[in-house]
Amino acid sequence: MTPQLESEKPPPWASVVVVSHDRAAALRRCLESLEKSEGRENLQIIVVDNGSRDGSAHLDADFPRAQFIRLPKNFGLTKAMNIGWRAADSPYVFFLHDDTEVEPQTALRLAEALDAHPEAAAVCPLLVDAEGRPAPQLGTLPPGPDYRPAQPAGSDPEPVEYARGAALMMRVFSIKAVRQIDEHYGQFGADGDLAAQIGRASKRILLIPAARVLHLGAQTKSEVECADVLQGQAVFMSKYAGFVAGLRIRLFTALRLLFTFQWGILRHVLAGRKIDGAQ
Repeated sequence: MTPQLESEKPPPWASVVVVSHDRAAALRRCLESLEKSEGRENLQIIVVDNGSRDGSAHLDADFPRAQFIRLPKNFGLTKAMNIGWRAADSPYVFFLHDDTEVEPQTALRLAEALDAHPEAAAVCPLLVDAEGRPAPQLGTLPPGPDYRPAQPAGSDPEPVEYARGAALMMRVFSIKAVRQIDEHYGQFGADGDLAAQIGRASKRILLIPAARVLHLGAQTKSEVECADVLQGQAVFMSKYAGFVAGLRIRLFTALRLLFTFQWGILRHVLAGRKIDGAQ
């Protein structure tokens, strides 16, 4: 057995995975907030740049302690998340969207919560908006397009069924248990699938109100993004309720889009396109 050298660093207590695509300004703010984290010297930061063309990939010069993984094109959020967690060196991975900003104590408090609650496969902070008010964060299963703000009763951890993946810390073991995050989803739906997998394993997701993350979030969605949400719903139903249920959702969605004259979204849905254009 080779003795450990004194110069070798211990593994990080958590790894942060930030997926970004063409949002250099938001990514910079996210990384600046992470650099101020308590225990930063033992926090691994991994940026998966999803084929950006706006200079995002060149932020590595300003953040030399972060690890940048550059992808040749936009492979979608789900595949990028898989690439990110596989590069993690710690047992906990903290998934963040690039339009988030963390408070200095957030990552450490989430990791401490996982340490203290072995029954939890994942923990999430309280998402807030620019005014500090709870931001849309919690959904229901099967997943829909809308989220509601969390309303914690106090400061103690609270179990939630489904927390959106804008800020979610998971045990790497829990992801490995299902092999990977399901890449049948594009930009939307993978967080709902993770929530369902956690529930099936009789584990929990805990909301940690003392940990907070600012989430700006997009106010509107493009046609291809709307189609991706609808595709994700159909994938979820096919996986958990069977092929017929998934087909029924697809047909109902197509008819609704047809009769409401949403031709652009319908075109993407019929093509089966995910957010990166793959099928």
